[in-house]
Amino acid sequence: MNQRFVNARLLSGAATLALAVLSTPALAQAGPVTEDQASSADQTDAPTTDQATPAGQTPSAGGAAEPEIVVTGSLLRRDHVETALPITVITSESLEAAGITNTADAVRQAAADGAGSIGVGFTSGFSAGGSAVSLRNLGVSSTLLLVNGLRSANFPLSDDGHNSYADLTSIPQVNVERIEVLKDGASSLYGADAIGGVVNIITRREFNGLEVGGEAGVTQKGDGQKYRVKALAGIGDYEGQGWNFYLGGEYERNGKITADSRGFPFNTLDLRAIGGTDNNRADDTLTTPTPDAVVTRVRQTDLNNPLAGSVANATTPAVFVSLTPLSNCRFGTFSENTSARVGTACAHDLTREYVQILPPQERYAGVARLSYRLSDTIEGYVEGSYSHNKVDITLLPRGIRQNQAFGGSPATSTTNPGIVLPVYICSAGVNCATAADRQLNPNNPFAAAFANDPANGAARIYYSFGDVKAGSVRINELYRITGGLRGTIADSWDWRVDAGYSRDDLKLTQTGFANLEGLVRAINTGSYNFRNPSANPQSVRDSVLPPITSLSNSSELTVDASIGHALVDLPGGPLQLAVGGQYRKEKLTNRSANPDLAVPGLSTAQAYGNRDVWAAFFELNAPVLDILELTASGRYDHYSEGFSHFSPKASFKFQPIRQVSIRGSYSEGFRAPTFAEANPLSSFSGFVGFNPGNIPAFRAAHAANAGYFANYSIGRGFVGNPDIEPETAKSYSLGAVFEPTRWLTFTADYFHVKKENLIVTGPLAGAAIDAYYSVSGQTFASAAAASAAGCAAVAAVAPGYSCNVIDGADPSALNALPRLLVLNAPYVNANFDVVTGLQFTAAANVPITDELRWRSRLDLQETLKFDRHLDTGQVQHFTGTVGPADLSSGGGTPKWRGNWQNTLDLGQFSLTATTYFVGKMKGVAADQGNLDTSCTATLYKDASGGNSFCKIRRFLYTDLNATFDVNENFSFYMMINNVTNARAPLYANVLYTTQPNYLASWHIPGLVGRTFRAGANFRF
Repeated sequence: MNQRFVNARLLSGAATLALAVLSTPALAQAGPVTEDQASSADQTDAPTTDQATPAGQTPSAGGAAEPEIVVTGSLLRRDHVETALPITVITSESLEAAGITNTADAVRQAAADGAGSIGVGFTSGFSAGGSAVSLRNLGVSSTLLLVNGLRSANFPLSDDGHNSYADLTSIPQVNVERIEVLKDGASSLYGADAIGGVVNIITRREFNGLEVGGEAGVTQKGDGQKYRVKALAGIGDYEGQGWNFYLGGEYERNGKITADSRGFPFNTLDLRAIGGTDNNRADDTLTTPTPDAVVTRVRQTDLNNPLAGSVANATTPAVFVSLTPLSNCRFGTFSENTSARVGTACAHDLTREYVQILPPQERYAGVARLSYRLSDTIEGYVEGSYSHNKVDITLLPRGIRQNQAFGGSPATSTTNPGIVLPVYICSAGVNCATAADRQLNPNNPFAAAFANDPANGAARIYYSFGDVKAGSVRINELYRITGGLRGTIADSWDWRVDAGYSRDDLKLTQTGFANLEGLVRAINTGSYNFRNPSANPQSVRDSVLPPITSLSNSSELTVDASIGHALVDLPGGPLQLAVGGQYRKEKLTNRSANPDLAVPGLSTAQAYGNRDVWAAFFELNAPVLDILELTASGRYDHYSEGFSHFSPKASFKFQPIRQVSIRGSYSEGFRAPTFAEANPLSSFSGFVGFNPGNIPAFRAAHAANAGYFANYSIGRGFVGNPDIEPETAKSYSLGAVFEPTRWLTFTADYFHVKKENLIVTGPLAGAAIDAYYSVSGQTFASAAAASAAGCAAVAAVAPGYSCNVIDGADPSALNALPRLLVLNAPYVNANFDVVTGLQFTAAANVPITDELRWRSRLDLQETLKFDRHLDTGQVQHFTGTVGPADLSSGGGTPKWRGNWQNTLDLGQFSLTATTYFVGKMKGVAADQGNLDTSCTATLYKDASGGNSFCKIRRFLYTDLNATFDVNENFSFYMMINNVTNARAPLYANVLYTTQPNYLASWHIPGLVGRTFRAGANFRF
């Protein structure tokens, strides 16, 4: 073994072990806050009586806060923070000590975040630029985000085209007091979408003085620069004067990180150097489009239409000519000299040239809150916030050959058979072969030779638009205002009324797509220079590739009220009852960026909806004995679309001795259909990578054209179904809390969730694709006959499955099966998921000496089972694999995920080490047409067709933070993220090649590498 590698691993392991014994109160994600933890020396930041509750309960009005508290997952006040539910509490002090500067990063570090988690590093997704958490692997649409107990407007773009979520990156952090993560089903109190759990972001109730902070950082590579400033100022003594007002703001900017800067293997699809295959066709295949155009001669059947080129090449072999002078090729040249193709062109590795690991991002936000006391028994508040999030995404340049827009006519497809450059051009762009001002086309090297035979002198072009940035700029603005009153009646009835309105506006500007009409005109007039695209004036670029802006928005209006009362005294305490009601108005307008289908290749995804939701709910808590507490709750929701649902829940806590508590719960819940799924005006088409080269018969049939069996993306088209029903779930958990000493607490919980009636998009899409390609080895009279046979096989899979778009015939194999480009698949209620797992937490708070204290927190989840049971009786197993690959970024389901934070405090100095862990996985996905989860089903085959790339090793890294409190007004800190420079595991990602050889959901820190940051905080 390479000695350098051995030394690096030993250093990493030693450093991690050493740092794990250090650490300030880093992320308090280590697990449920227990009664005994709250009473220990440093638990001063346990949940308080104000905004810890979602909908209904608060302390009675008055000056000082009462000792009773309310936590997420309950409506009722109690004199301790431990409930029967597993709750993770992340305090603002913990975030500061761990160097977490935004809400998205804070929440997504939780061990319970699993399959379907969305990070900003997934730049090619439908909702790129947003971020969301997927608790217990149940998906972002099954995890509910609350701010002070009220819902926030959803991100206007749906994940995977149909899953809704509230964007974490749009929640300001400057006034966050804590974040409570409930890792249990909670529809009985919060309604739809809480079956995976709840994230409740609690803001400060009041603030006095001035707090200012700033930091800057950069990676070891010198990129990924980060700058952040924040300020919070408040006046008013709430206890003495009865009011408090604060105002705050924050600004953060993060620089880009490119794939090329991180080197092999994360900057290329060519893995031959380590025994893999070469999936970069831009340096060996003349038919691969690149920013340096190549052409070959074909017949043009309609001289006015550049889409009317023949499938067959004019010569055998086809002769290709580079429009870029070969001496100007920036990365050298390559040649083909086969029976199919002859020519030389500029070589490229587009991944190295264009792919970004992290895009540049800019965020700023403002917050304000007024808290006031109207009387001795009534108090209220008004709070508002605004956030602005800009993400600038760069993708691979888009080819001139694109599919027609989904829903458009196949006649507009530029891949069938492609685009040709005519022999003649003219100012009108029509009938140029006979126009008085006709000229030979300078972009067509065959024009002069075929001046008298223009029909046979057309040049089919292979080109991608490198002179215009391909990508998008996404500006998301979230406006939020809330207010409420709370108080007591007769010193025994606690009541609360809250109202909130939020609106999320998204401006999406996409670039690099060719407008078909503008492209055709530019070709026929010769205005676009394909020989030297850098010479094109901006006016020409704008006419061919205009920026395409679409405006979308969503809004959420909520009115929520509840009242609670202690009924009678039981042996263990008062029997408490709370009841309440809620009204919500939800709207979504997600406009298509391509409404007139004028831009081939551009998504037509759109979603619309407007609905009212009425709900009533209750909670009953019965401490029947000093050692036994029972809780029951339930909620009835009615939707204006015509469906209703009742969600019950029961839980218990049994504490026979102080050192041991047994807890458990049973709940039922539901996920309401999103507007994208239920509204017939909504539709989308999604694309997932596919490798036809893994099909021996197809590869053999197209052996003369390696580009035809290279990786590509297959589209799936869906339209909203008004008959879709809600998903339903039943879950139970059973666990224990142990406190052998006052300074040590640990917990273990088992959970089991069965989610039924899943709203799925084409659950048999993989089987339908396999069915299409199953005819590859048959003999046909033409490509049309072959595709007809393949499409018949698709239709036989199940109702609703059919071919939408078939690629043009391979010019090198005119009778072989063409590629399937777009598959029609239905929205259906089908299948059910079973997810089980274990959650472990530990917390230690050890006073070593009078000056020295060690604190440690562990948060760990093991996913025992994530199985999807299909209606066919088959079962897809996802645990420990990259499945479900069709979900979000295809990040898969790690069996183990966790973090361990350790703190060493010595007087005014503290040192924090936070270690994060993602378990090993396998590069197989049972939702991609093969139920096998052994390495035999590896999605990426090595150069010999074997499975040596199957295993994705575990990933472990540590962040280190040192803080020094100079005095009570000033502190500074220095931080090293990924202190051992742990490298991301290799995953040959054939499904999402914009994540070259890594998983964006879990491994981004291993690509960013070691990072240095420093900052200071001032408090007055």
